[in-house]
Amino acid sequence: MNNLQEGKVKMTNYRWVITTMLFFATAINYLDRQVLSLTWSDFIAPEFHWTNNDYGTITGLFSIFYAVALLFAGKFIDWLDTKRGYLWSIGIWSFGAVLHAFCGIATAGIVAGEWTLSFEGALNAIAAVSDVSKVVTVSVSLFVFARLILAVGEAGNFPAAIKATAEYFPKKDRAFSTSIFNSGATIGALLAPVTIPFIAKAWGWEMAFLVIGALGFLWMGVWVFVYEKPEKNKRVNPAELMYILQDDNEEGAETQKDTGKKASFKQAFRHKQTWAFAVGKFMTDGVWWFLLFWVPAYLSAVYGLDSTEAAPHIFLVYLITMLSIIGGWLPTYFVDKKKMNPYAGRMKAMLIFAFFPLLVLFAQPLGHVSVWLPVVIIGIAGAAHQAWSANIFSTVGDMFPKYAVATITGIGGMAGGVGSFLINKGSGMLFDYSIETNLKFLGFEGINAGYFIIFCICAFAYLIGWVIMKALVPRYELIKEM
Repeated sequence: MNNLQEGKVKMTNYRWVITTMLFFATAINYLDRQVLSLTWSDFIAPEFHWTNNDYGTITGLFSIFYAVALLFAGKFIDWLDTKRGYLWSIGIWSFGAVLHAFCGIATAGIVAGEWTLSFEGALNAIAAVSDVSKVVTVSVSLFVFARLILAVGEAGNFPAAIKATAEYFPKKDRAFSTSIFNSGATIGALLAPVTIPFIAKAWGWEMAFLVIGALGFLWMGVWVFVYEKPEKNKRVNPAELMYILQDDNEEGAETQKDTGKKASFKQAFRHKQTWAFAVGKFMTDGVWWFLLFWVPAYLSAVYGLDSTEAAPHIFLVYLITMLSIIGGWLPTYFVDKKKMNPYAGRMKAMLIFAFFPLLVLFAQPLGHVSVWLPVVIIGIAGAAHQAWSANIFSTVGDMFPKYAVATITGIGGMAGGVGSFLINKGSGMLFDYSIETNLKFLGFEGINAGYFIIFCICAFAYLIGWVIMKALVPRYELIKEM
């Protein structure tokens, strides 16, 4: 391989073009997810009379839909192939994102009997309805349906992206590539607070869903022409192909082309590596989803900031999260410089990242000094999660054959979705309860106490997850056949 690179044939770098496409897809993915979190409190809740519990129901059910869809999305991607599977995935979720915009019109038609093509007309019709509970029930149900479509589509993003990464990168580079495309989530989260609330304020919350949802369709047009498997891609020269397939070459394995092999759920669950990945996702995914869905509400409820006033604070949270790119570099350092195997290097890096979320224990106490201190702390916790996430995803490619990667990723994603449902639905119920009862917990009262309880859960989730993963898979064990 080195002779090829250092000789007459210079290695192409098309694998980074693929990473760039995965980055943009992930950014769009997270933009679509955040439209609701940035518009519900100031724009949607007043129109439909929602409480924290109503919002928690919507976000919680989204997590469940996402979890179940992930279980099958991985197998769908493995069956359909990366290119076509990704197209179907982003097409469905973009349609679901756009569908949210018409929930108001549908609610007006159902509860008021006024079917209008005007967003303003729907608003006026709903305002005239005296049966508030009916408005709440119908609107929540319609948003849940739109989130269902969004979840089904978005479930394909990470299985497809991880599969594409496994196809285009050797094991030692996968965490770095994953951290780059996974940072698209951070970029999406960065762009969201400085765009979505202002679009909603200027043109209505419906336009925020329409504008952001349309981005996915633009991405599809580019992906059609960009992606082919490296063995078939004319833009990948022999030197780069040899680099990509170095693990196969070094292990004396045959190059993994489309062999037609599939991994069943029964086969997957026989391996403790599957359970370790699932546990790690279950324990930690909910933390990120909580930050994604509830930080705007936290700034509003605790500090009285509306969506536009909170924009710079949310922007800073996700700007700090960009530090997560270290998550991809650190295991590469352990592998290259410390001569660790990929799994050992990754687990050591994940242990380091697992300690940083402990800082959120100080978010609430330091909030009395300045709102910017919990913002910075939450940003550090977000960075730690993304660094952790880049590595836990890469453990799948490290230990499983390529034809099983998307399936295993889907199983782990389902576990993460269940964890996310529990924390999102539980948060909504807890926050309403803390307000109604003026809950007291470790010196905090009311909604402040509710948030502190959730922060405590988030703080220890990663260390607990890491310990269980390490107990299940104490050392690197390659699975060559399922």
